[in-house]
Amino acid sequence: MLYEKDLAFQKTLNDTIIETQEQTLNNIAQDLHDDAGQQLTFLNFQLENLKLDHPEFCETLTPVSDSLRHLSQSIRSVSHSLSNQLLLQHSLVKAIAQEVERLQKNNTIEIYFTLHGSLQKKYDTNETILVYRIFQEIMNNIFKHSEARKVDIILDTNPVFKLHINDNGKGFDYLRTQQNNTLGLKNIVHRAAVINYEVAIDSKPGKGTTIILTQKTTT
Repeated sequence: MLYEKDLAFQKTLNDTIIETQEQTLNNIAQDLHDDAGQQLTFLNFQLENLKLDHPEFCETLTPVSDSLRHLSQSIRSVSHSLSNQLLLQHSLVKAIAQEVERLQKNNTIEIYFTLHGSLQKKYDTNETILVYRIFQEIMNNIFKHSEARKVDIILDTNPVFKLHINDNGKGFDYLRTQQNNTLGLKNIVHRAAVINYEVAIDSKPGKGTTIILTQKTTT
């Protein structure tokens, strides 16, 4: 009985933490959309008016206007990525597929996505949120640190959820990274454990990195 109470308390605590984290991300996403997005729109409007009033500056100001538009698009993309509203409206698999499409628009890395299973398969809310955030964190690490030119993503939904991500980047010494208690990898492993998933990481300097996220089977 005491063990069951401990499990129930831990689940309630985890649910509260997840809800708080997601609310924080939603708030950031809303602020980016409402504040930064509107400010950039206003700046671009002012620049366009300046170009009309002073045609002699048009050649100089056009690249600035283009940069502002690209920045606005990037902020809008990040805002959508941080918010969980679209995530909760779609299945986990579809949300991951849409995030892959967004990332593929960044031409610095070739991303290949293969799905085996159903695009509409349903998972519970916390599982959906945490698996999606794990995927985002893995991809963010690849873009920021790996120096990869190619990423292969394979997603299986049968018999259990399994996400396989491999990049051809510079890799790293995983054992040393574990000893250094790197926050990014620690977050991935911790989030997976909360929803009864396991993470396998294989990486060596100069050999790229493979991360496999697998749903544990219940016995």
